[in-house]
Amino acid sequence: MSIRPIDVARTDGGPQWVEAVETPSGVEVWWDEPRPHEGGRRCVVRRLPDGSRTDALPAGWNARNRVIEYGGRSWRPLPGGGLVFTNWADQRLYVTAGDAEPVAITPAGPARYADLYLPPGRGEVWAVREVDDVRDLVAVPLDGGPVKVIARAQHFLMNPRISPNGRYVAWIGWNHPNMPWDGTELCVAPLAADGTAGPHRVVAGGPEESVTQAEWRDDDALYAVTDPTGWWNLHLVHLDGSPAVNLTPMELEFGAAAWKPGMACFAVGEDRLAVVYGTADRRRLGVLDPATGELTEIGGESATYWSSTVSTAGGRVAAVGATPYTPLEVTLVGLDGGGREVVSAPKPLPARELLPTPEPVTIEDVHAHLYAPAGAQGAPAPYVIFVHGGPTGSYPVMLDLEIAYFTSRGIGVAVVNYGGSTGYGRAYRERLRHQWGVVDVQDCAKVARGLVTLGRADAARIAVRGGSAGGWTTVAALVHSDVFAGGVAHYAITDPASWAAETHDFESRYLDGLVGPLPETRQRYTERSPLLHAARASGPCLMLHGLEDAIVDVGQAERFVAELDKHGKQWAMLTFPGEQHGWRREETIVAVLEAELAFYGLIFDLETPEVPPLTLKGRA
Repeated sequence: MSIRPIDVARTDGGPQWVEAVETPSGVEVWWDEPRPHEGGRRCVVRRLPDGSRTDALPAGWNARNRVIEYGGRSWRPLPGGGLVFTNWADQRLYVTAGDAEPVAITPAGPARYADLYLPPGRGEVWAVREVDDVRDLVAVPLDGGPVKVIARAQHFLMNPRISPNGRYVAWIGWNHPNMPWDGTELCVAPLAADGTAGPHRVVAGGPEESVTQAEWRDDDALYAVTDPTGWWNLHLVHLDGSPAVNLTPMELEFGAAAWKPGMACFAVGEDRLAVVYGTADRRRLGVLDPATGELTEIGGESATYWSSTVSTAGGRVAAVGATPYTPLEVTLVGLDGGGREVVSAPKPLPARELLPTPEPVTIEDVHAHLYAPAGAQGAPAPYVIFVHGGPTGSYPVMLDLEIAYFTSRGIGVAVVNYGGSTGYGRAYRERLRHQWGVVDVQDCAKVARGLVTLGRADAARIAVRGGSAGGWTTVAALVHSDVFAGGVAHYAITDPASWAAETHDFESRYLDGLVGPLPETRQRYTERSPLLHAARASGPCLMLHGLEDAIVDVGQAERFVAELDKHGKQWAMLTFPGEQHGWRREETIVAVLEAELAFYGLIFDLETPEVPPLTLKGRA
């Protein structure tokens, strides 16, 4: 018995944002969830205190946005049960309530909105507005009045927050060539009577210090996650200029890389803070008493991962967690740890015996998790190295039916949190500085060779696969190492110089830190480019790409397979209309998994009669 592709598609992804709301009858919980079977839209769901759930977003509406192309916080519940959200189709802001058709409150045009925030009592929603490559903090009246600019400051902005007395506005900003995990500034400015911000001052952060979230404690201080110690710890930042106080002085991460504006790794609840913290090997949900520094875990022993969204109301904490055997689920728990319950709808899961158990390993200082293949009898098995995207990201320890799809068919999986991954402090992240295409490739090869040494993997049957930056590492590993029998690259970067020139604004200077600034370090780009070294490929490559990808253009894949073909290397390529940077539609997820399994069947010499055959082009 094996896991089917449709099983994977129907549990793919999970809630991205969550919010708890106190009402006279109890605490409501709101979240958004993917709907692969509804064209890949994200639907906002409302769970009432009586336990009933209802879609807060009518069919056909999609709560997503394209700010910095990855999108950001896309909705907020309104007092009285309404909803304000960004709609994917036109990127406008809308309000809706009950079964009412959503009403636009921003004009049609090129503007995109994200990181939605409701300043108390002001009858407006604040957001980051993006028009082309210009971003402002704006206020949008909920009744649809004119959009007003609050602040123009850094090139990138997030986290707008008003002080309790309404006199100040705080936000986080940064400029090229920094990425938000390199260095950001926590800014505070006076707020005039007309709602516009005066000159700001920086109260935390800097070129080499990354502030990822801030919330007001009171009129005189903010709680902020920042990393002057090399770890994203919670600090108390005073407006009077006195030194910030580290409330969690420990080698654990209380923040995460800000790929999407609006994430929340902590929430202020009464006199305590609900926090998500830990390492990439285990992220916990806890409560911090800022007065004493006492940190209490409330997420339960079985949970191994909590995502970067948490909210508090009425003495309760809403968060999104998972275990190795259960997917991301919305959980409600008391600040004291009591009354824990899963409030999102259960997903149908395969039999427990089909789900692999993660095994943490460290191979030559590289963090990884192994998932043994079903039916392994001690003999070396075929293995696939899974490479995460980012590259400033990490693989969490949680149920991933994509992994189980392969392990249930006798193919082992090793997920590698190579140097550069988040969750292990800044020093581990900085291992990849100017070394992209070197350290990530070497670390994946180290884990592959280590599996052979341990007797777990068959040296002749090891593949590598990944998406986006993980796709880059996949093709780079194929051409710059001799370890891998083949690779599967999802929406991959294949040539860094051309990608830097053609990609979107948010990542247009990312390679300054990953490879080096141009033109000074152009030789590195030439030496590391998989495209320019396709003749060295150690095995066949399967390229998979969405035709509407604005982050990595499909031309990256097309040019790479053309070079493979030119040099007599084997390849296959599938493209998907209507898909962007990542797979969201049920039919795409199924097709991608089937193609990937068929590919492994070819290079590992396995029978895969349950999926459509795949033909490799080029010479065998």
